[in-house]
Amino acid sequence: MEAPAYHWSEVEEDHPIALLHRKKVLGDQMLVARVRLDAGCHVAAHHHVSEQIAMIQSGRVLWTIGEPGSPDRYAREMVGGEVLVLPSNVWHSVDAIEDTEIIDVLSPPGAMGVDSQRS
Repeated sequence: MEAPAYHWSEVEEDHPIALLHRKKVLGDQMLVARVRLDAGCHVAAHHHVSEQIAMIQSGRVLWTIGEPGSPDRYAREMVGGEVLVLPSNVWHSVDAIEDTEIIDVLSPPGAMGVDSQRS
């Protein structure tokens, strides 16, 4: 059995929406992505089957959690060092208040929300 190893500097970067820079490594059971949001980046409200853990490495973002129009929808500002756990199919959006780096882990692997929002 082989255990692939990667260095972030060698992983291809994509830009699925304006102001977002992403590098992804895909496993059989999960996906990990290094995401850089430039200040002003907006990831529109979406949900996905994958459970997501977002580890904010640096910067400051505003998450909005809950289905658009729902009275239960709320916002949470987060900074480097904090971790957000998004269960499967929970609606969420994110706005970068300042340049931010996030490590996202999704399981099972699949499309990330920005993949349906290509600019």
